[in-house]
Amino acid sequence: MAKSSGRLVSLDIFRGITVAFMIIVNNPGSWEFVYSPLKYSKWNGCTPADLVFPFFLFIAGISAYYSLKKYGHEINGGSMTRIFRRTVTIFATGLFLTIFPYFIRDYSTLRIMGVLQRIALAYGIGAIICLTIKREYLWIIIAALLLIYWGLLAFFGGNDPYSPEGNFALKADVALFGKNHLYKGFGIPFDPEGILGTIPAVCTLIVGYFVGGMTVKRSANGKTVLKIILLGTAATGLGYIWNIIFPINKPLWTSSYVLYTAGIAMCFFSLIFLIADVLKFQVWGTFFRVFGTNALFSCFLSVIFTKMLLFIHVQSGTDKVTLYGWFYEKVCVAVAGNLKGSLMFGIIVMLLIWGVTLVFYRKKIMIRL
Repeated sequence: MAKSSGRLVSLDIFRGITVAFMIIVNNPGSWEFVYSPLKYSKWNGCTPADLVFPFFLFIAGISAYYSLKKYGHEINGGSMTRIFRRTVTIFATGLFLTIFPYFIRDYSTLRIMGVLQRIALAYGIGAIICLTIKREYLWIIIAALLLIYWGLLAFFGGNDPYSPEGNFALKADVALFGKNHLYKGFGIPFDPEGILGTIPAVCTLIVGYFVGGMTVKRSANGKTVLKIILLGTAATGLGYIWNIIFPINKPLWTSSYVLYTAGIAMCFFSLIFLIADVLKFQVWGTFFRVFGTNALFSCFLSVIFTKMLLFIHVQSGTDKVTLYGWFYEKVCVAVAGNLKGSLMFGIIVMLLIWGVTLVFYRKKIMIRL
């Protein structure tokens, strides 16, 4: 644990907004009643909910720039130790959350990959690339990786290379992990956080790292904001155009999806950066800074809390239901109906997690990995 000190306020606010939105998106009272912007795309396309994951990777890239600055942005013993420790810890945390609370189980069917696992690998690989390649050449690396990934899917997939059943990412995951260790939510063994999709995910992190280098204190001015917005607009436009032949797709983490979402992240972050770090108007973001200064802890706690609500059963009439379902039906639906009640449930969960995290914020304690 460490006490908070000179931080990029806009980054904490942006991170906090993303955490708050993620908790609401991931915790509807019922998945049958969800407002459209809070639904993930079934396959191709991009909704606001589909922005959460790439936003986290973009944020991780900016954070990496600042955390690795004390090592001179070079490969050395200190930087490699930090990268390795953080990669392993985040991956292990993700695996723990996959297992919890069913520790006595059939591990032959355990899903290996997941959101935190991909963030861990993308961070580890991306951070090493950023410390190895000069910052001004990182865009070449991004372009090369995105084109390589496009080629892999296009030439080594089936007759329909961007479909759930015919994509090459699925083949790679089956070869590496086996079908039993993949996500089953698409009706077939297919992991949206699989190993091959980590290649373009690395690019999202590198974009964040590059932008992090633009936000150092001496560059906190309107010109920097304009540069980030222009880069973001260009990336979003390129992603949208590329979508014509290479669909924007989160489960496959397609190259067009990388550009499209990274561009939106740049534009959104630049506006927060302008308000919080250039104009120094920061009080409005206090609510989100509570989450932003302890983002991983907040995410961890939200998953643990939700899983416990699903794990604990209570009596409801003649039946036993999960505490999650009981609270949704007896409180949220009773007050606001199915659709609004479902949103109400997510907001309540978010506020409860925020309340716990507020204790850490007031004590100026950050839980770091």
